[in-house]
Amino acid sequence: MSTFRVTGDVLIACNCDWGCPCNFNARPSRGFCQGGWIWAIERGEVDGVTVDGLGVAVFAKWPGAIHEGGGRATCYIDVRANDAQGAALTRVVRGDVGGPWGLFIKTYALASPVFAPFEIHLAQYGSRARIGDVAELELRTITNPVTKTDVHPDVVLPEGLVVKRGSMAASAVFRVKDALRYDHSGQYAAFGRFEYS
Repeated sequence: MSTFRVTGDVLIACNCDWGCPCNFNARPSRGFCQGGWIWAIERGEVDGVTVDGLGVAVFAKWPGAIHEGGGRATCYIDVRANDAQGAALTRVVRGDVGGPWGLFIKTYALASPVFAPFEIHLAQYGSRARIGDVAELELRTITNPVTKTDVHPDVVLPEGLVVKRGSMAASAVFRVKDALRYDHSGQYAAFGRFEYS
């Protein structure tokens, strides 16, 4: 039986409006979903292999809502991982050990993992991440269109798959330049703590 536990921070972005209807089991804002997740693992262990301080990411495109399937996805593993860590994290992104990946894998065809440099700067609404030359994400606060002031909404999701509590943000930049190719800068983004086992 697999042993699996990872905790850390996740950055999220997609093509939806603020809040992302998927969080509430509703259809995506534009009828289709294009988005991704960047997980910065603070502490983790997969079948006895420690994966502290490493990152993984998945980017995907679905023709409709995520749960309707038919998607395509790419995934990345932190190039700093040694052979054992790389094998463990490959099992993670393929959904072999559970977590959100265990459900996502049923909704998309996943390309083979690519090892790439991860640059992640966690600073709440100022968080940013770059994965090699294939993906970049920069967060910012949401601006009230009337008062022009920054707003800081949170969402609590007791049954949440990726996070149980997330801070809603906007993407100043969200670009994926691999086989999926999209740019959803200025749309929904979020960040939060995760703990999966």
